[in-house]
Amino acid sequence: MFRRRGIRSEEEIEEGGGEAGTAEEETGEGEEEEGRWGRMLPELLGEIVRRVEAGGERWPQRKDFVACAGACRRWREAARAIVRPPCETGSITFPSSIKEPGPRDSPIQCFIRRNKNNSTFYLYLGLTESFTDKGKFLLAARRFKHGAHTQYIISLDADDLSQGSNAYIGKLRSNFFGTKFKIYDSRPPYNGAKVSSSRASRRVASKQISPQVPAGNFIIGQVSYKFNLLKRGPRRMHCTLQCPSAAQDTTEEDSSKPKAHNPGVTILRNKAPRWHEHLQCWCLNFHGRVTVASVKNFQLVATADASQPSGIGDEETVLLQFGKVGDDMFTMDFRQPLSAFQAFAICLTSFGTKFACE
Repeated sequence: MFRRRGIRSEEEIEEGGGEAGTAEEETGEGEEEEGRWGRMLPELLGEIVRRVEAGGERWPQRKDFVACAGACRRWREAARAIVRPPCETGSITFPSSIKEPGPRDSPIQCFIRRNKNNSTFYLYLGLTESFTDKGKFLLAARRFKHGAHTQYIISLDADDLSQGSNAYIGKLRSNFFGTKFKIYDSRPPYNGAKVSSSRASRRVASKQISPQVPAGNFIIGQVSYKFNLLKRGPRRMHCTLQCPSAAQDTTEEDSSKPKAHNPGVTILRNKAPRWHEHLQCWCLNFHGRVTVASVKNFQLVATADASQPSGIGDEETVLLQFGKVGDDMFTMDFRQPLSAFQAFAICLTSFGTKFACE
């Protein structure tokens, strides 16, 4: 459909750097070609690039974006406008965006489909407001027993869910009771990060995010559920995460590369529900995004802690909400400072029985 001419590199398109062109474009023939593509209506041009971004149910092919950006300067600008960080566009285009923070003002709306037969969970980016939307596939996870512990392997490939796969990007590991979890990233979150000493951390071959960064298993967060021996009230969650600072969110650095320093610790807790006398149950306002009552439903907010990084929200702003809308269908909405990968890992902790916690 498009003529791929004078393309320097894919990274220049994704990061917004450099001009894609050759000396041929400076000739009359190059200017004529530029003008033919450049005269396309802006509405049509934007629609074509958006369809490339959202087309299909899997990750878009990077070569398709490069082809669009190589047509002419206007196409290049349209492609660069789409391939921006999630905090700016509210969308997720390439695998590197999976570990970038979401927008500050409005959440990115996703949903999770569960397959009970093989203990597999699939994360999709919602493309419409409908719960019947097929969505765009982002991540998959599989739960399995590892000795006395439960693990979730998280992958970019819905059909390859092994820790030795190039699509592997992280995992979740619980204690025996399913009340404490550790979140592992396959990439170092910052320079100097210590790889986990567990034997499983040596069998990692993740390449899709950034082949130049050494792979391993790096702890980036912990989620715990408080014991409730009297079984009064809903679950109580506490999350400690390593999240990029707000200042880093606005830069054009490659998010797949480790940060130069420790990004600090973000502490979240579940928002306390209120007791509804008429319904005789605990309630939270999910603004229509949750329709089925479940012990798994939750909302996370920032804690009132002076050591918290600035700008992550107050105790009322919901940074992550998760809830049931069908037998095996759940919504997941997140915003800054959380990434899609972190939000998905936290939501996975909600599945399964929590002894003495509910």
